[in-house]
Amino acid sequence: MALLNFRKKADAPPGASPEVQAFLQGYSIEVMPRTAEKVENFRDHLPEGTRVYIAHIDGTDIADMVATAARLARDGYNVMPHFPARIIKDQATLADWIARYQGEAGVTQALLLAGGVSQPVGSFDSSMQLLETGLFDKAGFTRLHVAGHPEGNRDIDPDGSMSNVSEALVWKQKFSERTDAKMALSTQFAFDPDPIIAWADGLKEAGIDLPIHIGIAGPAKLQTLIKFAIACGVGPSLKVLQKRAMDVTKLLLPYEPTDVIAKLAAHKAAHPDFNIEQVHFFPLGGIKANADWATQNGGDATKPANS
Repeated sequence: MALLNFRKKADAPPGASPEVQAFLQGYSIEVMPRTAEKVENFRDHLPEGTRVYIAHIDGTDIADMVATAARLARDGYNVMPHFPARIIKDQATLADWIARYQGEAGVTQALLLAGGVSQPVGSFDSSMQLLETGLFDKAGFTRLHVAGHPEGNRDIDPDGSMSNVSEALVWKQKFSERTDAKMALSTQFAFDPDPIIAWADGLKEAGIDLPIHIGIAGPAKLQTLIKFAIACGVGPSLKVLQKRAMDVTKLLLPYEPTDVIAKLAAHKAAHPDFNIEQVHFFPLGGIKANADWATQNGGDATKPANS
């Protein structure tokens, strides 16, 4: 007698609801140079024109970042590299990065964020300082994304409040009104839809109308997700994973974002003006696993370019 019921591929549920399919259209995904190297052909996994963020981890050479950007651009994808303020030495370095991305990969989009290091290597400490240089506007970048934190960020608000995060969002909102570039909030991943909905609604009530690209962790082993959640400071919704870990029937099964996506999609369908515009995937269990899940649940719009 089997003690655990593992879902076999043959027992997979039928296609997702129309609401989920609509919610997954135009999703974006994140890679790093070292994870991109493991993918033989992105067109076998991602839809044509998918926005692909390239995460810039401290210690990654800018040449590797630009080479990854150029490869993705050649394959027909919209490339959005990270610009982490705290690992950029000075304005000359920032200008050089922008020029290299544009010259070698045709990049016109960027995610600006503080970065995950405690001590800046130079004069930049925040994404706001990067924006204030005017270099992205001068270079004609058409889209600039900045970070959003549905559950706060202990690096920014050590007391656990949302004070500094909220103040920064007000500044970014005002900046968005001064630039020709399209702006949006790309958020950290979370696992509980209710705090996400409350946070997004709260922003709108506060006059923040930047569209939200909500961070969602892709399919992965539960232990992997818990490790990343702790490292990235994911707070209240970590309890969702901890609760799952206590259920022996689910402990060994891969986590899939089905429930959180379904609830957000249903809320979006019921409230069309809901300010979450797109899904942004963190493929913590691998790019292929994440792309396969999106294809299975997203309908024709999420089929790989080579399908």
